[in-house]
Amino acid sequence: MAIPQSFIQELLSRVDVVEVVGKYVQLKKGGANFMGLCPFHGEKSPSFSVSPTKQFFHCFGCGKNGNAIGFLMEHAGMTFIEAVKDLAQQTGMVVPEEQQSPEDRARAAAAKAKQDSLSDVLEKAGQAYREQLKITPHAIDYLKGRGLSGQIAKRFGLGYAPEGWRSLASIFPKYDDPLLAESGLVIVNEEDDKRYDRFRDRIMFPIRNIKGECIGFGGRVIGSGTPKYLNSPETPVFHKGRELYGLYEAREALHSAGYVLVTEGYMDVVALAQLGFANAVATLGTACTPDHVQKLFRFTDAVVFSFDGDSAGRRAARKALDGALPYATDVRSIKFLFLPAEHDPDSYVREFGQDAFAEQIKQAMPLSRFLIEAASADCDLQSAEGRARLSSQARPLWQLLPEGALKQQLLSELAQLIQLETAGLEKLWGQQAATDQRFAPAARSAAAPAPAAAHAAFSQAASTGHDEYPHFEPHYGEPPAWSGNTGFTQSSGSNWKSKNPNWTPNWKGGNSRFKRDQPPPYTGPRTIPASRADHAARLLLGNMALWETLAGEDHAMLCALPEPHGTLFAWLESQFHEHGALGWSALQSEMQGQAFADDAKRWMAQDNLGTVAGQEDATPPEPQEARQELRRLLNMMLIDRLKQLETEALAQASSGQDPDAQQRWRSLHERRKELMAASAITSAQ
Repeated sequence: MAIPQSFIQELLSRVDVVEVVGKYVQLKKGGANFMGLCPFHGEKSPSFSVSPTKQFFHCFGCGKNGNAIGFLMEHAGMTFIEAVKDLAQQTGMVVPEEQQSPEDRARAAAAKAKQDSLSDVLEKAGQAYREQLKITPHAIDYLKGRGLSGQIAKRFGLGYAPEGWRSLASIFPKYDDPLLAESGLVIVNEEDDKRYDRFRDRIMFPIRNIKGECIGFGGRVIGSGTPKYLNSPETPVFHKGRELYGLYEAREALHSAGYVLVTEGYMDVVALAQLGFANAVATLGTACTPDHVQKLFRFTDAVVFSFDGDSAGRRAARKALDGALPYATDVRSIKFLFLPAEHDPDSYVREFGQDAFAEQIKQAMPLSRFLIEAASADCDLQSAEGRARLSSQARPLWQLLPEGALKQQLLSELAQLIQLETAGLEKLWGQQAATDQRFAPAARSAAAPAPAAAHAAFSQAASTGHDEYPHFEPHYGEPPAWSGNTGFTQSSGSNWKSKNPNWTPNWKGGNSRFKRDQPPPYTGPRTIPASRADHAARLLLGNMALWETLAGEDHAMLCALPEPHGTLFAWLESQFHEHGALGWSALQSEMQGQAFADDAKRWMAQDNLGTVAGQEDATPPEPQEARQELRRLLNMMLIDRLKQLETEALAQASSGQDPDAQQRWRSLHERRKELMAASAITSAQ
């Protein structure tokens, strides 16, 4: 079996060689590397070095060296395939099983050549931007106004993209070269095939990978234009969910400072480096992911997340907490720094000085305290109901923690707040976890580390079967029948309110009961919803606040949908992270130029989701009916996914390729029956 080289590279970028080797060798930090006694030959003083930055091990005594795969082959006696599968299981990746034909090898080689070509194109553009900055007075004045020196601009490779629509044409004679579009430097209008520069009149921040190669750009507008920051799109060399701005430049400072400071923007990183905090990095316009956290812990054992004190900063911190929990071992430090709402790190240091900011970092909130604060949100701890809600909200957070003293101490603290004995709470959560696991598609390996859950695909994330809402499937796609036939069956004791297809989250009339005694005014032909994904998009676009009520697996499922839905949901998540809940009018304005913009407008028009006159930009409320309907809709999408996984498991069982396929099918089938039964019961009420 041949495994594509691209998969091997992706796998090695996700695993941490220090973590892999550390399971077999006792390692201690020694400068930038970790040292231990070599497992390949007898020695009394350590000469075995593991580099977290190079992801490489080397013994100065016997000369053994290699990466994580090589270590497992040498030390654990695994074959190459066994080592790859072992590491893939830890990261939640699926090893390609097909034999690689000569054509496949040729395609892989072509993909590698394209990646190299894209890097060359980006490097050439970066050099051109740097040269342009030197001859553009108003760009230089802007950077000086932000307190940046020429030295710091040179260190980070800052540049300037001119105002012209096709300025890069003077740098790249073949402006129609497909590589310019694939690299994200040029936008191609699909209707008339016209091309123009993506970045215009912006300060350019080159984004470098850990090798120092330019893989993308962030552009900051000069003045009051929008968007304030414009990032390169996802490309074969740039994945914003795994890269951190400034990490390459901060490598040495991380060792001397002893911690990494994670901020929200490019300018924060550059300005802090100017002001004496060169150990700062930033996420690239997205929430902090488990991949980000894993990468940071390759360089340091202490992470401080620094966010603005406003609501957007709190939301960003909450996302970072989810990503950090699986890595919060007893020997690592994770803190959250919340500055006053009127300050970002740059402005705080300039007003109060380096010492004051350093003191703020020392006083940052520990992860344990922030976990309790997040779990206690909206909980009245003076009532039994509020304490029960705390238990429900704390369990998924607590279970993400790796085993250790921190996890046990937090269990004790949470038990006191919930007013249960520690043993009783642990037993309760264990029972609830067993219920969830009972319906899991496949049992998780006991040896798999906690971080594997953070990287699992939706087929693994689908294992969560518990839902606080009953299941119900509306008849999406069926025409409304107004002559007494509503399409719903409702018993006298049902609490379900019949759903009017003209319902809108902003509607405030009466007592919120929907009636079908009279047909609505005729407003012209109505397009029938085509899919559940369409309806989920309408609900979230019409009431963006619903996004915060969804679990991480819901986000993963929605963002993994085929285009245009998956792209829309990924964009919606980034907008929510940056701006909070926006009204439909504001979202329309923000999505101009996006490939899914027309689809989004069509989906919204299909359901006649309007806004109240004069309140177009107001953030809509979060109606309970909409939240429940979205929950039920996502559960039905999960049923569809489970059915698909059943079919795949049956095929694998029939072929004899996977001895566990039959058991996996049974687990999938049982869980799907449970969900369908709950949906049928609720719809009959």
